Amino acid sequence: MKNLHGSVTIGLREKETNKVIAIYPYTPDENDSDKDIEDKVKFWFYQQSCSAEEKLKECYVDVIEQSELVH
Repeated sequence: MKNLHGSVTIGLREKETNKVIAIYPYTPDENDSDKDIEDKVKFWFYQQSCSAEEKLKECYVDVIEQSELVH
């Protein structure tokens, strides 16, 4: 995991493949620690569906580079 603090685009990646599976739709608060940001992203993803809790076990929060975003 990269340093999340100060990042613009954050999301979730699969641990095994490093594939981006979700983009967090909010800009992290500049006063949040990496742990706070990670908790907010996971909580947001968990709220999206019933199966999200199981999927979160296979994912980690990371910075998403502009080049990885699909236009």
